[in-house]
Amino acid sequence: MTPGDEEETQPLLRLPGGSAPRGRRVFLAAFAAALGPLSFGFALGYSSPAIPSLRRAAPPALRLDDAAASWFGAIVTLGAAAGGVLGGWLVDRAGRKLSLLLCAVPFVAGFTVITAAQNVWMLLGGRLLTGLACGIASLVAPVYISEIAYPEVRGLLGSCVQLMVVIGILLAYLAGWVLKWRWLAVLGCVPPSFMLLLMCCMPETPRYLLTQHKRQEAAAAMQFLWGSEQGWEEPPVGAEHEGFHLAQLRRPGVYKPFIIGISLMAFQQLSGINAVMFYAETIFEEAKFKDSSLASVIVGIIQVLFTAVAALVMDRAGRRLLLALSGVVMVFSTSAFGAYFKLTQGGPSNSSHVDLLAPVSMEPTSGSVGLAWLAVGSMCLFIAGFAMGWGPIPWLLMSEIFPLHVKGVATGVCVLTNWFMAFLVTKEFSSLMEVLRPYGAFWLAAAFCIFSVLFTLACVPETKGKTLEQITAHFEGR
Repeated sequence: MTPGDEEETQPLLRLPGGSAPRGRRVFLAAFAAALGPLSFGFALGYSSPAIPSLRRAAPPALRLDDAAASWFGAIVTLGAAAGGVLGGWLVDRAGRKLSLLLCAVPFVAGFTVITAAQNVWMLLGGRLLTGLACGIASLVAPVYISEIAYPEVRGLLGSCVQLMVVIGILLAYLAGWVLKWRWLAVLGCVPPSFMLLLMCCMPETPRYLLTQHKRQEAAAAMQFLWGSEQGWEEPPVGAEHEGFHLAQLRRPGVYKPFIIGISLMAFQQLSGINAVMFYAETIFEEAKFKDSSLASVIVGIIQVLFTAVAALVMDRAGRRLLLALSGVVMVFSTSAFGAYFKLTQGGPSNSSHVDLLAPVSMEPTSGSVGLAWLAVGSMCLFIAGFAMGWGPIPWLLMSEIFPLHVKGVATGVCVLTNWFMAFLVTKEFSSLMEVLRPYGAFWLAAAFCIFSVLFTLACVPETKGKTLEQITAHFEGR
């Protein structure tokens, strides 16, 4: 262990007697930052109601063919992958607060271009801009929240990132019922504009300010967020001021979090969640339901409810247990959904148009009605399982496990991995369903979920109740 290692494990923020802070403004600051994830949730969900509307449009109105619709759904993830790289650079150079403020610009610009679109290229350009903002927000918001939160509430506040994402998706679904795609894009400008106004009144994170030797500003930020500035001190100049170098990948405190962070992001996307959310209505049409848009809204509501439950129990149950349980639920639900497609493939006699508003107790007209409800149940179970663990926890752990001096680069790589995998899954999901058949695609997702459970049990540490410096010390073996 080097002197720099010792210095990095010293708590940056100390409280007298180990007492928990009492400040409430930390919740306001976390809410302001979480408006970024709300915005990118809306951007993700926007394609679900917009694509069917754009595909049904008759000339001379703007219309998407099958290929353009596929790119309209997937290109946002390419922009987000680039945004992850840019966000990793910004978060260290410009700071956490300014990075959040800057990401509001491409959000508003992207939705404005979509609103004014006269051709397909303008639509794709607007989606690319909103994707860029999604990548920045998905990186910076978890980092900002984890650095302003004290250990007792870090799991709760960190999980609110994913909660705001799914609320944004649900908002897009609900608004898509009453708004045309242009007005839906106008609505997309509201959350980032609100974030811009609120974040102007919030402080930079004390940890970042201390690494920039701005002790007075850090003290003021602590007083604002936690209601106390006593009992903490600026650490000596050490490893956190060196920046990232490839040689540091030999250190357990760097390469272990790298492996865990990248693997968590890959497994999150390989579960198939983004394909499900992007093409929610299409999937339910495949399952032969009358009102696929209603099914998508039901899925969104379940996701919001169970993500909220996960946020409430995160600091009690712990990250590791919820990840494992979430993975097990996803294995069973994806297997069941694959079984539904396997059993219903074939002739038109298997078609079942189920009205989701009809009472469950009504007598089925054929055996296929019961199978259709298997599809409803397995999809809802998958969403609930994902929301309880693999939805919020990879983002939360990403913001917790990396030491300060590599956080910008490391979180950038994790976000790049996440969004690049999201692009591959989203873009190729339709092709995968053609090659493997729908049941094969979902059974493949079940296999990845099994691997995710094994990885969690073997490699992922528990971080609940620990300071960020204690987590770093764990990886260093101290």
